[in-house]
Amino acid sequence: MSVKCREAGIKLVINTSLRRLSYCRGDKTPSNYPVAVGKPSTPTPNGNYQVVNKTINPGGMLGTRWLGLSIPNGPYGIHGTNNPASIGQAVSHGCVRMHNSDIETIFPEVSIGTPVVISSQDIGGGKAPVQEHSGGKTYTVQSGDTLWQISIRFGVPLENIIKANPNMNPDQIYPGQQINIPQK
Repeated sequence: MSVKCREAGIKLVINTSLRRLSYCRGDKTPSNYPVAVGKPSTPTPNGNYQVVNKTINPGGMLGTRWLGLSIPNGPYGIHGTNNPASIGQAVSHGCVRMHNSDIETIFPEVSIGTPVVISSQDIGGGKAPVQEHSGGKTYTVQSGDTLWQISIRFGVPLENIIKANPNMNPDQIYPGQQINIPQK
């Protein structure tokens, strides 16, 4: 997911197709997080919104934090979850779910009035699926990819890719996820 964060201040950008949330802080490189979004029958509404309320420990399926959004006909929000296996899926009633640890990271920085952009399109221009760096490459998972296919494509043993991505669940990869591909 390629998001340009050149504007001053903080904003949240959600790509519902890639199921990613980018936390933008001015011109710094955005932090990206996997999310769950609305299922086809109750999709997450596209548009430009803002955070209208914040709650710590809302309880139940809302996890440890809630950021209420200005989406009409709500309530809609960005929240934690008591079902972390849902992250990366289109399963909610329209809200955006995050891992509790991820929303706890951004929660203190996000204030009432923070802009939130929700789109099913890549915002800010497409990013090549492969980025070179000194330690190897970073690959952005595409729709239909499997870890095994990625291993074969880059000629790197599967166990080396798993080792290079210690925070990744090798059984659950999703479009938009960035994977480190170590040098051969």
